[in-house]
Amino acid sequence: MRRKAKVKHTTGPDPVYNSVKVAKLMNYVMKKGEKAIAREVVYRAFDLVKEQAKTENPLEVYELALKNTGPLMEVRSRRVGGANYQVPVEVRAERRLALSLRWILAAVRAKKGQPMIKKLASELVSASKNEGEAVKKRENVHKMAEANKAFAHFAW
Repeated sequence: MRRKAKVKHTTGPDPVYNSVKVAKLMNYVMKKGEKAIAREVVYRAFDLVKEQAKTENPLEVYELALKNTGPLMEVRSRRVGGANYQVPVEVRAERRLALSLRWILAAVRAKKGQPMIKKLASELVSASKNEGEAVKKRENVHKMAEANKAFAHFAW
């Protein structure tokens, strides 16, 4: 007998920008279930992005930052005949978004000495310009996938 199909939980769009991706960013920023604080951090960071990038719509900067930090390829470990190989595989769109958000926030949390709002805004602006820690992380993942291209035939 087959198992019941897994129900995919979807995040609703945020109230200000009406974007699911912004709502997901809030959920990643949120700690201990304090959504109001996360919402304030994200919206104030977007206001700072508007000033720093000198643009009317911070959502464009955010979308570009996600595009620049999302990996296209990554390596997965696969055991073949007693040896572990790092096999390059393409990244699905949902995972690409999740990794992108995770790397941006890891870069933000690694910085010290500034409020979260300023750190998040500066990382989003730098990621939209193809700079910053999250973009470096994506480049490292792409280099790993490129270096292990010889094992691509193990991806089945």
